[in-house]
Parts: sequence; structure tokens; C-alpha cells
Amino acid sequence: MASDPVARAASEVIGGPRGRYAAQPGPRWQLTAAVLSALAALPLGFGILFRAPCLRTHWTGTEQFWNACYADLPNAFRDSGLGRGIAAYLQGGADAPVTGQPPLTGFFLMLVGSLVPDGRPGTRIAWYFALWAVITAVLVLAIIWLVAGSVRRPWLAAHIALSPVVALVAYISADAVGVALATAGMWAWGKRRTTTAGVLLGLAMAARSYPVLILLAIGLLALRSGRLRAYGRTAGYAVLVFLAVLAATWLLNPESAAASYVDWATAGPGYGSPWLLPQLAGHPLPTGAVTALAVVGWVLAVLLGAVLALSSVRRPTVAEVSLVMVGVVLVTGKSFTVQSALWLVPLVALAAVPWRDHLIWATGEAVNFIAVWLVIAATTVPDRGLPGSWYAAFSMLRALAVLWLVVSVWLRARDRLAPVAGRDDESDDLAGPMAGADDAVLVRFA
Repeated sequence: MASDPVARAASEVIGGPRGRYAAQPGPRWQLTAAVLSALAALPLGFGILFRAPCLRTHWTGTEQFWNACYADLPNAFRDSGLGRGIAAYLQGGADAPVTGQPPLTGFFLMLVGSLVPDGRPGTRIAWYFALWAVITAVLVLAIIWLVAGSVRRPWLAAHIALSPVVALVAYISADAVGVALATAGMWAWGKRRTTTAGVLLGLAMAARSYPVLILLAIGLLALRSGRLRAYGRTAGYAVLVFLAVLAATWLLNPESAAASYVDWATAGPGYGSPWLLPQLAGHPLPTGAVTALAVVGWVLAVLLGAVLALSSVRRPTVAEVSLVMVGVVLVTGKSFTVQSALWLVPLVALAAVPWRDHLIWATGEAVNFIAVWLVIAATTVPDRGLPGSWYAAFSMLRALAVLWLVVSVWLRARDRLAPVAGRDDESDDLAGPMAGADDAVLVRFA
């Protein structure tokens, strides 16, 4: 972290000279993770305080938008029957709750709903949010420990512990479940635990869709390094686990199992998507066209990931290729919800993004965070909310901030010098089975 000018300047305020433990050689990542876990109380505590107005009103009315304290979790508990518990979810039938989430996330949403004690509706909503707040905090701490234990510079996990993005969006939804599983899968791959990596990434794919890109990123780099056998084991287990979770949910509650995928296919553009801009201008795109554009975004992301992975002078890292692909999918998708920003936080840490770029991106997220609630509130009080044209500008500013991250990582990966023959210059802490491997496939463009 000493090479990062922002971190070096901040350490003069919150740090100081290195102590005798920090000065000793060797990876003392556990101590670093413990310190960062304590520091994580700052953004996590701020995130709770930020939602205090909604806790008092139980997330009712439009004040949750004016106060920018909206969260999906309490609203889903009230509107989607999550309080009926996991038994109602697993029994299926016409009256079974449908969460609209990927199968594993839906399972956890219903499971936590089973833990809410009986009482008045408002009290139960507050209980549900409180339970998820504890779970989310634990998951964020787990991500910190996973990142610190994955890299040679464990202080990179400060990108999670002190991220403004975590403070803004961590408590909105259950996305932290998928993010933690995806990070754990990357950690397992880096430790050469290919089976465990496949299981974890399969579970992550059943919780959120973006871990598919991480699995593809590992595959592209495995192709370059000639480690397809190890990758095949990981990918095989990932697909099997995902299909097992999907099939089990389908047998018990088929509507809920497929709901998130059907909703995506039939939905128009949502907040944060560039395909919403024509609609704000009064010329909405057909749903089929929006779906096609989102699919093109996925294809473009994979192509860019392939170019980066297979043609760079030196093999880029798993985190770098993953961040580029995830960033492109986010800014070209049908919707780019505010909580989706959480997907990028561990990748920013693992890719060793400079703090300057992290804060530039976080600024774009913060501006959009306020803008989206004000434009939603404007649907009920137009003269008080944010006009659609202003929201479009702030939304695209956020997209540019994400693309800034993507370009920054791309350029750093492409500019990295080739390794010297006969010397172990492995730069990827998550290389796992690929560590030290010579290039088996390398594409050169004339």
C-alpha cells in the first residue's frame, strides 16, 4: 500500500510508523484482516445510520426515497410473502411465495423470513431488516478475510473494509450472499482447491448471475496457460452444483426457481441501464431489442475478456479479466441497480486498483445513488423530485465511472512487461494451478 499515494497520505492520519509485528517479514495476513475487520465498522455502521429514518417508518410511503434510505429487503418482506417462511416456499403450489430472485438467494430470503418473530407488521419488517443487517455484516467481514488471505498484500482488503460503496449499498439487498460465495470460489481456485472452487462458484451462480463471468475468466486464463484439465474439474463442478440447486428448487417451487430468469427475459430497461435513456426521452425501445442489446453486452464482455487474457504480453490476473468482463456487463445490461455495485468491490481489491480510481468510481456511485431515489420519488411528486434528464446525466456519469475502472485495469494489465526467462515472476495471487505455467495459447494481433 505504500506505493499508492492516496493510501500513503491517508496513513498519516489514521496510521503511523510500522510496529514490530508489521515490520517483521512474512505474511501476517490474519493480523491485517483483524484490523480491517475492526475498521469495517465505519462503513457498515454508517450504512445502518443512513437507514434510521426508514427504520422509524418501517419503509412505508415515499419518505424512504426522499431520505435515500430505501432497501429491497424490508419491502420484499412486506410485499412478497417472505414472512410465511421457508416451509411455504418449499411446499410449492399456487400460493407459494415467489421471490423473483435466483434460486439460492430466494431460499435464503425465505429462510431468514422464518426467523422473524410474530408481532405487528411494522415490527416484523424491522426484525427482518435487522437480521439481514447482521448477516450482511458477517458476509462483508468474510469477504475481507478471504481477500486478505488470497493476496500477498493483505492490506488490499482495505478496498472492502473502507469502501464508500459498501456503506451505500450493502444493506439494500441480499447480493452479499452471491458476492461472498464468488469471492470464496476465487480464493479456493487461488489455493489450488479446484473441486471446492467449482462448488463455491456453482453456489454463487445460483445466487447471482455475474459469477458466470468469473468462471469464464478463469477458463480463458487456463486456456492460455495450458491448465484446461484443472479448469475442467472446476467448471464441471460449478455447472453440476448450479443445476442441482436449480433442479431442487424447481421440483419444490418451479415458479420461484425460474422467476428471476423469466423476469429478466421479459423485462424492459430498468434504472441504471443506458437502454432506459430513449424511454426517458419519450421513445422507449421494444423489449426484444433491449434483450438483444443486453445479450450483445455479454458477448462483448467475453470477447474483451478473451482479448485481454490471450493477447496481453504477460498473462493478466484472474481479478483483472473478471473486473473487465463484469464492468462491461453491468453498463450494458437491462438494468444496473445501485446494489449491483457491490459485485465490483472484491474485484477492485483483488485487482489492486489504485485508491484514486476506486474513489472516482465511488463518487459516480454516490451521485447516482441519490439521483435514482429522487427520480423514483418524482413519480409521485414531480415538482419536488429529479427530472428524468438530470437522472440520465447522473446515470451515465456512473457508467463512465465504471468504465474508468475497466479502462484503468485494462491498461495496467496490457502494459505489464513479459516475465524474464528462467525466473518466477508470477504476478497473479489467484493463479492457483496456473502459477508459473508457460503460455500454451497466445494470440498476437498484427
